[in-house]
Amino acid sequence: MIKQKGIYIILSSPSGAGKTSLAKKLIKRNKNLELSVSYTTRKKRPKEINKKDYYFISKKRFDALRKRHFFIEWAKVFGNYYGTSLMETEKINNLGKDILFDIDWQGSKKIKKKLGNNVVNIFILPPSKTELIRRLNKRAQDSKNVVQQRLLSFKSELSHWKEYKHVLINDKLEKISKKISNIIKIEKKAILNHINIPINKNPQLNKIIRRLKK
Repeated sequence: MIKQKGIYIILSSPSGAGKTSLAKKLIKRNKNLELSVSYTTRKKRPKEINKKDYYFISKKRFDALRKRHFFIEWAKVFGNYYGTSLMETEKINNLGKDILFDIDWQGSKKIKKKLGNNVVNIFILPPSKTELIRRLNKRAQDSKNVVQQRLLSFKSELSHWKEYKHVLINDKLEKISKKISNIIKIEKKAILNHINIPINKNPQLNKIIRRLKK
């Protein structure tokens, strides 16, 4: 019997919306979900583990891999390069695992274009601009200059929310991880049965987005 391949779940958000913490929570909650570990040229932060959080490589190595078409998607973000391994993606998928991509809107667009109907993309919003700033400062993992760059790019990143099927507010980690786990179950069933689930976004989203842009 041929093993059923998994589906692809993309998690994107503006910096500081809690995407990475949420991704880790989802991996713990869902046994069939595996995180796609990205390659990056940025420096390792305290507590990060090479090959678990990211594959930390040099710019020269990244360029060499890119020229060999090693990445299914890659992008430059805040001066650093990030990429997703095509080979690793195919390996996980062939094992029947669902793959979670913790990537930005640029990567989401490329993966959606290449993998199509088996992709479920989810955009995460912070509950407020004040909370976003608090989270960025609390992390204390980036220089003040980088934090400022992230804040300045917030509106630009936010503008891509309409490109996602599901848009959720990360106000409480436990609550939103349960909600996303439920979305994954419903979407996977629909994909395997070739059923299209219509987009059903919160009618208050436009109001929420306007408030975040202020």
